[in-house]
Amino acid sequence: MSEQPPTPTPASHRRRRPLSRRGVIGAAGAVAAGAALTPVVFAATESESDSGSADQASGTTPEKFPATRSDATTGTGTATTAFAASYVGVRWAGARDGASLRLADGDWRTLSGGCATVEDGGTALVAAGASTSYDVKAADGTTDVRSLAIDTTDGPQRAFQVPSEPTRLRGVRYLSRPAWGADESKRYKDGAVNSPEKYYALQTITVHHTDTPNGDADPAATVRAIYEYHAVTLDWGDIGYHFLIDEAGTVYEGRYSGDDGVPAFDSDGDLVTAFHTAGFNSGNLGIALLGTLTDQGPTDAAKASLVRLVKVIARLKGLDPQAKVTFTNPVNGVTKDVETVSGHRDWLQTECPGQTMYDLLTEVRAAAAR
Repeated sequence: MSEQPPTPTPASHRRRRPLSRRGVIGAAGAVAAGAALTPVVFAATESESDSGSADQASGTTPEKFPATRSDATTGTGTATTAFAASYVGVRWAGARDGASLRLADGDWRTLSGGCATVEDGGTALVAAGASTSYDVKAADGTTDVRSLAIDTTDGPQRAFQVPSEPTRLRGVRYLSRPAWGADESKRYKDGAVNSPEKYYALQTITVHHTDTPNGDADPAATVRAIYEYHAVTLDWGDIGYHFLIDEAGTVYEGRYSGDDGVPAFDSDGDLVTAFHTAGFNSGNLGIALLGTLTDQGPTDAAKASLVRLVKVIARLKGLDPQAKVTFTNPVNGVTKDVETVSGHRDWLQTECPGQTMYDLLTEVRAAAAR
């Protein structure tokens, strides 16, 4: 039995067509032994102390975010866009480095080394810098190339019902999905939820970086782009992480986990399966720091939020952040010896979470254990 997300297939609500040499993309388009946690214990409002418990914030306020504009395309060649693309996502079958991308007036870039991993091939999300065209080429043996131009900044405004009061996870303030503009229709395909929620006991926490530009002026827009890329290009049906953290230290709720107001977990305290560490997702919580942390570390604010989030989750679920554990995949029984708080590269062949961030994990574990 596999825990992999579904293999990408064309969906009726996602317009796809061959990419001609001048194709055009349309603009419209060890298991914790802790007790079960209820939403009342797990979530608190801004007004609550870190040790208190309270109902989730009541009431919502309409806020507007730019609707994400995107269109999936198949094949290689040149594409021009009818909007300025923030990002381009690419997926292919074959070698992990089997495709290249060139933005307008730029150089060819071999696509490899990002955070997302897929079976039988490779994938990448590339910042497009408001490009209106791009080229894709494939190496010998590469097949099934698909790309997606994404604009999350300039589309028509769309209203979301955002909690009227800031939400907190036992003292850690976070932005709920509507508070960063998550379009819940992206979770559906052919009228049904693409990746139905499954829940298992939390065993480990894995740290990632998103391999997106540092100094991000609009991190919420980047989170929406990652959501579009994961949900549509990779056909995962949702964003792959449970939480994301930007350079200001803002925490974003990731993978949808239900309507009970508890981020990442169900009301029984089990973790919703996400898509951040292929083959080892069930029972493994993923936290991604926005940016590229290969040659530089996270900001002090981002690191502080990471430590606090890890500490809160570890304490609630009875995990020791400094322990070594044997992770046992509850879906297929596969085991792996890892740290309770690991880096993505500890599981799979990847540079994620970047060498500098990876070197800081010992510090993060120690701080979270205090």
